[in-house]
Amino acid sequence: MPTVFITGANRGLGLQFARQYSAEGWRVIATCRDAAGANDLRGLAGDVEIFPLDVTDRAAVEALAVQLSGTAIDVLLNNAGVLLDHHARLGEIDHDALATSFAINAMAPLHICERFTDHVAASEMKVMASISSHLGSIDGIGAGSGYSYPASKAALNALMKNVAGDVAGLGIKVVLFHPGWARTRMGGPSAAVDPGDSAAGMRRIIAELTPEQSGRFVSYQGDDLPW
Repeated sequence: MPTVFITGANRGLGLQFARQYSAEGWRVIATCRDAAGANDLRGLAGDVEIFPLDVTDRAAVEALAVQLSGTAIDVLLNNAGVLLDHHARLGEIDHDALATSFAINAMAPLHICERFTDHVAASEMKVMASISSHLGSIDGIGAGSGYSYPASKAALNALMKNVAGDVAGLGIKVVLFHPGWARTRMGGPSAAVDPGDSAAGMRRIIAELTPEQSGRFVSYQGDDLPW
């Protein structure tokens, strides 16, 4: 039975990933800050284990890695993220939001990859995937894009590109996704993409990922995106 490890699994795309993987018989290790209140996640059928985790709590990440020592993780999914200052302009930047965005969107995924490398290397599939955004493409940033979210996702892209090089010798493949403008709490009700379709598209790419494709930045439909 393959195993997936998902951060931010209690809602949105994280919940979709958990639902779809569990429905196909995967073991799902689902993490979120409020495990007790994750009612939708608790309602999923299948082999779903829920662990409380604040991804910015480095000691908690390290403790969970030790707790799961010996567990082979086929797909590590860095999904947890925040959007704190959409459309902010110069002169109105919330620097606390900037620091928080970098901590959650970029630094936390790096630390999780670092602490769970052995778990992924022990698996059959050996995939580390992270949810980025088309706004993480420097080529796509324009006036009104905001500061914290695009910058933190661009940082995530750079960090995971480095990770891809470091773990290649272990056979681990790394991929970054733009999930589309999905109808989640972050994306809002008028977003164009069904979150189930987004998750399904990313899962197809994960399943077919080859070592030669490691380090790619792609849309949920498989299109390569500019850095």
